[in-house]
Amino acid sequence: MIYLFFNLGGGEIFVVLMFVLLFFGSKRIPDVARNLGRGIRQFKNATEDIQRDITDSVSEVKKSIDQEKDKK
Repeated sequence: MIYLFFNLGGGEIFVVLMFVLLFFGSKRIPDVARNLGRGIRQFKNATEDIQRDITDSVSEVKKSIDQEKDKK
């Protein structure tokens, strides 16, 4: 059995898809999927920005530590 994200198998994914179909209807599924994709993209971009900020901050701290070591 192939396990996908969050250890969901084929049967569980089928049940989730059927629930989505019943809950949102076939006409709204493309809009829901589009909005979900946008949300995931925004979340990914935000996490990348946070990682970049942390990396930049760490680099600045390391640089200042190295400069202080060089002074001694």
